Amino acid sequence: MIRDVAGSYRRALAETVRHYCGWLPDAATVDALKSEGCWNNDWDASLELLRRHGHRPLPDRDALIAVFSRFYFGGDPLGDPSQWRGFIGQEPLLVEPRLFERLSQAGVAWGFVSGAEPPSARYVLEERLGLAAPPLVAMGDAPDKPNPTGLLRLAQTLAGTELGSPASPPVAYLGDTVADVLTVVRARQAQPQQRFLALGVAPPHLHGAGQGRRAYEETLRASGADGVIASTNSVLASLERLIAPSPPGS
Repeated sequence: MIRDVAGSYRRALAETVRHYCGWLPDAATVDALKSEGCWNNDWDASLELLRRHGHRPLPDRDALIAVFSRFYFGGDPLGDPSQWRGFIGQEPLLVEPRLFERLSQAGVAWGFVSGAEPPSARYVLEERLGLAAPPLVAMGDAPDKPNPTGLLRLAQTLAGTELGSPASPPVAYLGDTVADVLTVVRARQAQPQQRFLALGVAPPHLHGAGQGRRAYEETLRASGADGVIASTNSVLASLERLIAPSPPGS
């Protein structure tokens, strides 16, 4: 979890739905849909909410994507980011570049499997975080999560050896949706000899939400998360704890 998308991607999703039918889905409605694990793509999630709300006929998908992009980018997605006037400008960062320096110093190879459009992902990683050509699989580079193809491809690249081989290190993936956790579950099924770890984190709009956050974290665990952490910034300590060998006799 690199950025808070409650006021950007999720807001664009809700506003796209309202554009077509006048109904503005709230955060709990979007969370409930995402918890099903198969609506990682916000364009398809928008269409599904319209369908469930009874809006007919459903809009053409390409037309809906254009509406969504106007809300999210507010300009040409392939153009100059300084000209974007959409919700993308309202994404607080949840990490600092120092996190990736610490991971590298600890010998952890890192990269990103994102459901975001490549211009959005690169803008956040390269321009806002200042990362130089970070390893990235973005929307369109692989099938949408929870299909594990993108994760397996990136893990293979980062490992530098065949996944599942004796020399292959553990692969951990951190995300804030059920789809992220299921991506790891399915990667295990595809590569049963490889050790995978699924880490979950509640999205920022649920932090401090008491029972709502606890329920969300339990959903992540029930979906297969090996651990749920407080924030992305604590990922290194969590990895060290999960990967450390068990003491003799434990």
